[in-house]
Amino acid sequence: MKFRVLASVTCLAVMLTANPVFAQSAESTKLGDEKYEPRVGQSGKDVIWVPTNDAVADAMLKAAKVKPTDLVYDLGAGDGKIAIAAAKNFGATAVGIEYNKDMAELAKRNTERAGVADKVKIINGDIFVEDFSKATVVTMYLLPDLNLKIRPTILKMAPGTRVVTNSFNMGDWEPDDTVGTGYAQGYFWVVPGNAAGKWSLKGMEGSQQPATLEITQRYQRVGGVLNIYGKSQPILGATLTGNRLKFSFTDHSNQSRIVEVTLNGNEFSGQVLENSPLYSITGTRN
Repeated sequence: MKFRVLASVTCLAVMLTANPVFAQSAESTKLGDEKYEPRVGQSGKDVIWVPTNDAVADAMLKAAKVKPTDLVYDLGAGDGKIAIAAAKNFGATAVGIEYNKDMAELAKRNTERAGVADKVKIINGDIFVEDFSKATVVTMYLLPDLNLKIRPTILKMAPGTRVVTNSFNMGDWEPDDTVGTGYAQGYFWVVPGNAAGKWSLKGMEGSQQPATLEITQRYQRVGGVLNIYGKSQPILGATLTGNRLKFSFTDHSNQSRIVEVTLNGNEFSGQVLENSPLYSITGTRN
């Protein structure tokens, strides 16, 4: 584990010296104040500190479609840049969690200088200890090993929670989207709901016997088989975004139909559509 972290740190250190975006940020931006001046590349708890470029921070928040009703948690908040941007530029309420006490105090002062101290809270704490389960958006700029370590906690969050990272992904949990390109790159996910299992359906038009839906799932990737009209057919184009499940099938009149349902624990409800809603359906997980 330690070797992998060190390898990631080495990789990031190469990026710092080779990438003009980081070099420009370090040279042209005042990183601290009269009380504390952090150094780019300084060591922290399992990480080294690198300030997020303004354009990348903005792109991350735009990718997550941050809005005034959101609660944004920035894990490893550093000088508070992303939390401040979420409040100042997008109107959100934000919380930054930063392990380094001096850095956390700097971030607090930065919220005051930015005029958003009433909307941004900085916590001097450990991201693996502090509770961020109420977040609607999670942002982070951590090393790959830390991304994987925090991933199980994120996957337990409310379906629909939006997650965006700077530079590093989360292993085999494929992102829903990529933010930016090259070194100035991030990744975006929506925490998926639990759709896996066998569902009994009610309301399927033209079905003379009970219809069932068997779904397999790996993160947000889903597939399955619809048993209806006395035969089985694979569901097509299946997507799972938070608790919203969507797929298409061929009905009893050999027409392609789209199903859109919302999961709610062991039940779902929604509609079958063509160009507009045709009828409502419900499902119960067996």
